[in-house]
Parts: sequence; C-alpha cells; structure tokens
Amino acid sequence: MDNTPYRALAARLDELPNGFPPTEDGAELRLLARLFSPEEAALVAQLRLTRETPTQIAARVGGDPQALRLQLKSLATRGLITAGRAPAGGLGFGLMPFVVGIYEMQAGRIDGELARLFEDYYQRTYRRSLMQQPPVHRVIPVDQTVRSDIAVHPFESAVDIINGAKAWAVTDCICRKQQALLGQACEHPLDVCMVFSETPGTFDRAENMRPLTQAEALATLRRAADAGLVHSTSNNQQGLWYLCNCCTCACGILRGLADLGRANVIAASAFVCEVDEDVCSACGACVERCSFGALTVDLTAQVDAVRCAGCGQCVAVCPQEALTLVRRPEAEVLAPPMTEDDWRSARAAARGVELARTL
Repeated sequence: MDNTPYRALAARLDELPNGFPPTEDGAELRLLARLFSPEEAALVAQLRLTRETPTQIAARVGGDPQALRLQLKSLATRGLITAGRAPAGGLGFGLMPFVVGIYEMQAGRIDGELARLFEDYYQRTYRRSLMQQPPVHRVIPVDQTVRSDIAVHPFESAVDIINGAKAWAVTDCICRKQQALLGQACEHPLDVCMVFSETPGTFDRAENMRPLTQAEALATLRRAADAGLVHSTSNNQQGLWYLCNCCTCACGILRGLADLGRANVIAASAFVCEVDEDVCSACGACVERCSFGALTVDLTAQVDAVRCAGCGQCVAVCPQEALTLVRRPEAEVLAPPMTEDDWRSARAAARGVELARTL
C-alpha cells in the first residue's frame, strides 16, 4: 500500500480542531485506506472546511471541474466529505472531521473489517485525544428531570432542539453497530441517533437514514431516554444539527470514562442531581441507572457533583421522586461556545493548531 496520500490526508485531518492523532504503526492509515482510494485521499487532503465549488477547487489544485464534480459528489454520497451551498453560491464541497463526521456517516456501510480497524485505532491512540479541551460533546438532560421552577435555555433542552428544527431523521448508532460486529453487542436500541436541519425536506432522499416527522423525532427521544441512554450533542449553543443517545458500553466517547474521567471526555450539562433525603428510600435504583458512577447509597443516595454529568437518568427512575436536577452554582458552569466556529477556535487554540490553514 502506498501510504503517501493517506499520510497526507491523516495529517490534514489532524490539523482540524477535532484532531486525528497518529499512531506508531500506522493504524490510522489502514483505517483511511479502507474508506478512500489513493486518488480520493490525495484530493480530500487538499480540501478546506469552508465549502468550495468544483471550479474553485480546480483552480487551486488543478484538474477538470466537471470531473472533479463527479468525484466530489461520489465522496459526499459516501459520507466522506460535506456537500451543500458554497459561500460563493452553487453546490460546494468541504473537508469533514473524522469524528464527529466521517466515521459516524459510515453507519450504513460499516462491516466487520471497518469495525476492527476503528477499534484498533481507538485503542491505540484515539481515546487519548478525548482529553483535549473543550470536549467534542456535551450532555443534555432528559426531559422533565429539571426542577420545574428552574429556567432551561433552548440549547440545554433536547425537546427544544427538536422543536426548533424543520426536518428530522434517524440513523443507526454506529458505535453500537461497531461493537456488535466485534461480538460485543449491548441491549440498547440502535435506531436512536438523530440529525436535524432548518430546511424542510432535507432528508427526504438521504441514504442510510430515515426521515421523521417532528412527532416521530420526539417519540424517538423518549424511547432513547426510556432505554437509559444519555443525550449528547455538539459542545456549542447555536446551529445544533445532531443528537446522539449514548451508552458507556459502546459509545466511543463514553467508553473512555473509566480511564479518563467524566470531566475529560464530555462536557456536563449546567445541572446536577439533588437528593431530597427526607423522601429517599435508599433503594439503589439511581445507582444502577447512572452511567457516570456519580451516585452511592448509604442511608440515602449521595451525589458526587464532580462525576455527575447532569443527564437526569437517575431522576427518571427514582420510584420515590426523591431526585431532581438543579442548576449548578454559576461559578461552576462553563457556558458552551456560542457557535461551532467558536468551538473550533477554542479547540484549535488548546491544541496549538493553526485554524486558518483549514478554512
């Protein structure tokens, strides 16, 4: 295998704020070679995050615009680059991070080989990159678990995020599919990862995802919550376009909890569990439900506020209604970046990468 184009693409992906760290034995190169031909890798390594038309790309990298258009459309159809309106007008194409991005878009195509290649890369180096701040994901509370007299911002509510969209779709969770292909399937549902758009009809012809109505999207959210899954989305306030429903048995991010700790791998919500000790029966249902190891039971339930991610799953299963989510002290709340661009700037600064090189 000629590693040259794959090394170029790996280096380009690692220049993005999300990161794509190298391994000593080239596990990342084998992963990319499973997804891209050498010619495709060489082309994608020259793309920018900002979408460009085929004519603009041809002017920079050479080639026939029409031939490039066909090649870029094929890459976009396979979920390897982004496609949409370019700032200059017309159909544009752009670079996509490996996570969240390229990998998640393979949910309809993943097989045993890709599952093994990703696991090899994840175990060797990728999970260590989860410690980079600010985190890629943040937790959103389960609906109706926040105390009723506490204000909840729209970006803090999964229901508000869904209600604010104009198009909805659901796809299988690639993390649970990947683990199942490795013989480590869990009991949680597959078809609960959702994407959203402000443009009606966006997903009507999309591959590997099923369009939903607003009511169906809300029902999917409830089904995920009832299954004990943790809602999470991108770590910014505006332009939210997806909602993951995660478990520690399969999720590439939450699997790092045991080794890396909650504060390192995912941003907590602005809420924390509070126990009414006069009502708590010390039954332990909350301990079994908590994905973050934040609860213990003595005479009553006890909350480790540092480990608590404010997801609300414990609240949802408490038979005595002794638990609720309350807002953390303002000094402890780190507001998410306003936009994805703001997140990228903060992440690039923390990683010491030059964001301008990728735009």
